[in-house]
Amino acid sequence: MLYSDTSFEINHNDLRLEDISNIIDNNLSIKIHADVIEKIEKCRIYLDQKMKESDSLYYGINTGFGYLQNVRVDNNQLEQLQENLIKSHACGMGEEVPDTIVKLMLLLKIKSLSYGHSGVQTKTVLRLVEMFNHNVLPVIYTQGSLGASGDLSPLSHLCLPLLGLGEVSINGKKMPSIEALPKYNWEAIKLQSKEGLALINGTQFMSAYGIYNLIQSKKLLHWANTIAAISFDGFDGVLYPFNEHIHRVRSHPGQVKVAATMSALLTNSEIAQQKKSQVQDPYSFRCIPQVHGASLDTIDYVTSVFLKEINSVTDNPNVFPDEDLILSGGNFHGQPLALTLDFLSIAMSEIANISERRTYQLISGLRGLPPFLVKNPGLNSGFMIPQYTAAGIVSENKQLSTPSSVDSIPSSINQEDHVSMGANGAVKCKRIVDNVQKVLAIELLTAAQAIEFRRPLKSSEQIEIIIVEFRKEVSFNNEDRIMHTDMMKAVNFLKNYSF
Repeated sequence: MLYSDTSFEINHNDLRLEDISNIIDNNLSIKIHADVIEKIEKCRIYLDQKMKESDSLYYGINTGFGYLQNVRVDNNQLEQLQENLIKSHACGMGEEVPDTIVKLMLLLKIKSLSYGHSGVQTKTVLRLVEMFNHNVLPVIYTQGSLGASGDLSPLSHLCLPLLGLGEVSINGKKMPSIEALPKYNWEAIKLQSKEGLALINGTQFMSAYGIYNLIQSKKLLHWANTIAAISFDGFDGVLYPFNEHIHRVRSHPGQVKVAATMSALLTNSEIAQQKKSQVQDPYSFRCIPQVHGASLDTIDYVTSVFLKEINSVTDNPNVFPDEDLILSGGNFHGQPLALTLDFLSIAMSEIANISERRTYQLISGLRGLPPFLVKNPGLNSGFMIPQYTAAGIVSENKQLSTPSSVDSIPSSINQEDHVSMGANGAVKCKRIVDNVQKVLAIELLTAAQAIEFRRPLKSSEQIEIIIVEFRKEVSFNNEDRIMHTDMMKAVNFLKNYSF
């Protein structure tokens, strides 16, 4: 991939997670390498020639869709067939998909089409690029995909604006697409044979949610380790469980890495180095490397699956000009994503689960800390109810972690008789990840309060820097006040703080 200060070029190299983060975080525009354009055009020319020369049936190109696969469509109706497909499949309901994920859907659809096996027109791909670059974002809904025939409904809404249909959001303002096109001197695109199917077959809804969830999960796991270290000193924990010798004899990569991270975070902490009265700590402190490390290993595995997916061709049929083949298969089936989204949901839910347990320990009046971490407990309730909130959110995450991928409902008169339900898994995974941020924010708020009761001893330099910055947003709690305000400030601190 090639970068400039303001743009990113899509070529035949794989997209990486850091590429996507850079594009989205820095609002980079994208452009298409000339070699990619050549492959797209070569495939389109081959498909046009094939349709002129052959009387064969090709699924979705000159036939109906799903159960209607055997219904031939006349050559003079092929354009109408593709437009009808997008209009009829735009059946989304529910909440609107967040703008960031819509942009990711555009990016990932462009990347999938760039391999030259989908039969689209060059101008169709370039219009998607223009929509991305001008932040003309289609209005898409979270409900409607079974995650198997491709994300049919959400991708139909993604592509309606190509036809001057549906709605778009521009700088937060919604308008009909037909009103937006003239603002950019765009005309509605007339789809050619196979194009509608190429656009709405694919896994870009699941993939976009998954990539977003992975990027957020990596950030939150870094925060989870850091906040756990603050809690560890707040609880006056014993350092032995982070000793490298323990982890050398059970060398799961994530466990080893988290143990080393915890040791580094607590280096030269006066609190950690003082003599302890206890022999060992509760599991939520002692087993941080094992629990956080298992989630880290899960994130790494899920990342490998999603990187494979977003650098693949996932529509159907697949067109192979060099081999003179048009092959109908099942690359749109979301099973690899559905399984890993459920796995990620479980792994991140556990990060919130153990975080809430540390919060509970900190407010329990143990290790010389006052009950609920407040002066005059009784008159003041202190940090009693933030733990309730964390517990409620953690319980919600447990409910949301029930796998979507174990479900399947047949559709299209049983032609599509096994579906992944990965789209449902993707949406609820985001809710879980968002919830984890809230629970970690509550732990940070609680841990920072606990640290103050260890004064004049100090924690490590790294931790003290974070506490100083946090105290600029949230002051020490001397007496009861509205905790919601502090909790939301803590959430924003996690979002905005740069290590």
